[in-house]
Amino acid sequence: MPAAKLTKNQLVAVICLVLAIVTLAVYWPVTGDAFINLDDEQYITANPHVQAGLAWPSVVWAFKSTDAANWHPLTWISHMVDWQLFGNNPAGHHLMSVGFHIANVLLLFIFLNWTTGALWRSAFAAAFFAWHPLRVESVAWAAERKDVLSAFFWMLTLLAYAGYVEKSKVQSPKSKVFYVLALFLFVCGLLSKPMVVTLPFVLLLLDFWPLKRISNFRFQISDFSRLIVEKIPFFALTIVGSLVTYFVQKSAGATWSESSLPFSIRAANALVSCLRYLSKTFWPSDLAVIYPFQQHQPVLLIAGAALLLAICSTLCVLRARQNPYLATGWFWFLGTLVPVIGLVQVGAASMADRYTYLPSIGLFIAVVWGASDLVGRWPEWKKLLSVAGGIALAGCLAVTSVQLIYWRNSAALFTHTIAVTPGNYSACNFLGRALDDAGQRAQAIYFYTQSVEIAPDYPEAQFNLGMDLWHEKNLPAACEHLASAVNLVPENAEAHYYLGAALMQNNEPDKAAAQFTEALRLKPDFSQARRLLDEISSNVPANRSTP
Repeated sequence: MPAAKLTKNQLVAVICLVLAIVTLAVYWPVTGDAFINLDDEQYITANPHVQAGLAWPSVVWAFKSTDAANWHPLTWISHMVDWQLFGNNPAGHHLMSVGFHIANVLLLFIFLNWTTGALWRSAFAAAFFAWHPLRVESVAWAAERKDVLSAFFWMLTLLAYAGYVEKSKVQSPKSKVFYVLALFLFVCGLLSKPMVVTLPFVLLLLDFWPLKRISNFRFQISDFSRLIVEKIPFFALTIVGSLVTYFVQKSAGATWSESSLPFSIRAANALVSCLRYLSKTFWPSDLAVIYPFQQHQPVLLIAGAALLLAICSTLCVLRARQNPYLATGWFWFLGTLVPVIGLVQVGAASMADRYTYLPSIGLFIAVVWGASDLVGRWPEWKKLLSVAGGIALAGCLAVTSVQLIYWRNSAALFTHTIAVTPGNYSACNFLGRALDDAGQRAQAIYFYTQSVEIAPDYPEAQFNLGMDLWHEKNLPAACEHLASAVNLVPENAEAHYYLGAALMQNNEPDKAAAQFTEALRLKPDFSQARRLLDEISSNVPANRSTP
């Protein structure tokens, strides 16, 4: 007897099962990964509020805190839940992130299939999103929980919005319920990571395709005005979220001023970064956790990037009537990159793999639907396209598996980062810290030295090198580098204290006293600085051991 054919709902269930199982299998190795020394300490392993678990004072702190130069209370609470369940065992923390990623993949597939009716295209787009190597950073890095958590609420918002649109067509009272639900889920996304501020813009793109609330790319003023008015609460939340994020990051000193980094340089980096994101999406090589900011980009590269983006944007607009998914996908990609593209530069990185977590979905939509329509003119090519898609997905799985190896610990991660991004002073410093933690001080000093030679104005490497040289009893050199750190961050009380302690051991009590005094001015309850200052004041011989 012939095998019974699967119904569409059964096929959807099977696809969901395959997506979930393969994604879990490829990411399972992260359960053996350690926490890394970049941000994981601030977010998890050295954060007393997170380690208090779901205690009420910690939850209150989560809503008040601007630590890590962000306001994302739900992300903090998510880490608290992890600590409550798993303590300092990184396996549980990583597995939770994998779970959120799987949920995001399934929600994306369900949304695309529901709104387009294109089962296999939806499956391929969701699979590329699930297994692409650029996803590794967001999933394997415990501190990047905010990526997968905010995307979870993003996907749920899209589903709620699709429900609102469907119910509105028949003027069902339930449409208001879906609208309020979408608004609430959007708020949850903003409370997880401010990057989701672009979601109202994406909702407008979805109104064009696949929801078809704007027909044939003819933007009639009345229809378009109605859709804008409908989203005023969403845009109001976007404005509030953007302002809160800007002021939080500015107050934390995370943003660059116009004088230190002119807008022309930031705009050039934004153009080149878009080009690099496209390149790494279609050929994911030399992926790194830190990409150093390059202030001087080749003029031809900048011009080429601008020209390519302009050509792609123009073609998508011109083909919008015939191939509406191109405009939705392409402008989803560009639009969702705006908060992280560096026009307002935060930190010292030029770009980051994790920033593509949501934007890449737009590219996958454009490519999958575009390729399918292209071969539709030649039916005999359909099987060839399916084979090519399968090979591409297998390649993604292979490269993702390799990329995951680098995330097993800090030393492996930053060794790889240095190998693929020469001159990466920040990666040299973090590798030095990892070697220090492993008791390999001589090797750590080597990489700290590399870091300060590349970037003498990098205070963390100056401080770390000074501390290691102090432990090695090279007091003059230790004092020199600790002094450099103090000059670079004069508001850091600990830096003043350790410089004072090193000067004290180097028989320079007057200079040491000045540093202790400054440390106490910055931090009046600094008991260690008070004790050593009192020793100097009472002419007690300095303790020759490291304080």
